[in-house]
Amino acid sequence: MPNRPFWQPAIASLCALILLSFVGVSASADNREACVRDFQPSSGQPGKDVVWVPTSDDLVNRMLTMASVEPTDLVYDLGAGDGKIAIAAARDFGARSVGVEYNPEMVKLAQCFVTAEGVADRVTVLQGDIFETDFRSATVVTLYLLPELNVRLRPTILKMKPGTRIVSHSFLMGDWQPDQRTPDSQAYMWIVPANVAGTWTFQTPDTKDAFTVRLKQQFQEISGTAGTGNRSITNASLRGDTLQFAYDDDGTPVKIAARVKGKRIDAKVTRGNKTINYVGTRT
Repeated sequence: MPNRPFWQPAIASLCALILLSFVGVSASADNREACVRDFQPSSGQPGKDVVWVPTSDDLVNRMLTMASVEPTDLVYDLGAGDGKIAIAAARDFGARSVGVEYNPEMVKLAQCFVTAEGVADRVTVLQGDIFETDFRSATVVTLYLLPELNVRLRPTILKMKPGTRIVSHSFLMGDWQPDQRTPDSQAYMWIVPANVAGTWTFQTPDTKDAFTVRLKQQFQEISGTAGTGNRSITNASLRGDTLQFAYDDDGTPVKIAARVKGKRIDAKVTRGNKTINYVGTRT
């Protein structure tokens, strides 16, 4: 084996020491002031699709509260900026969170803030394009984008698991009306609805009784008919995978409280004072 010059090991050791020093500085930021020494964002600075405008701490709290964020949730913040929402979801609500941000400088700043806030075990900030990122595992998605970008994301969001909560700062999603909004209309929340449109046959487990329901759906808005008389359903509600409606069956009130499970609906059907379990299948 050829001999290395005597100075090579020394140079290698020095390089390793320098590298470790830099890593230590970036990973051990213990206060936010240290994070902004090299880069401090300014409100209104341009981004890929929108300009960056910070969300107030109060509104961040209200958005996450409206979404009922819990420690079991996985929150994705699309267009994370400095990571404020992702950090708050972990620090104040105990959730796991992922921020997706296109600007590399903002990503570096957000990662530094994550370390400084002591939530690096629960928060990840990724550099990426929100339209190319797979966020289907999220249980909560937060947004501060323009209306046309919300609408562009809408087809992907509607394919997410029913019950996923979507919270937007300031902007709506076209004709998809929100399930909830803050009193000042600064934030809006949607709950991804199950797909229930179509004709369903509900049967008792012993198949001795059955009735047909025909449902029409526009996002979470439900209409349709039920029973042999094709009576219009009333008091219809679809919230995530929870479905409720009623109809009149030849003078007998019928109430359905159901849970949608893909191609199956498990329902409790109450006729008068008697409640029986039914299973609905799409036909």
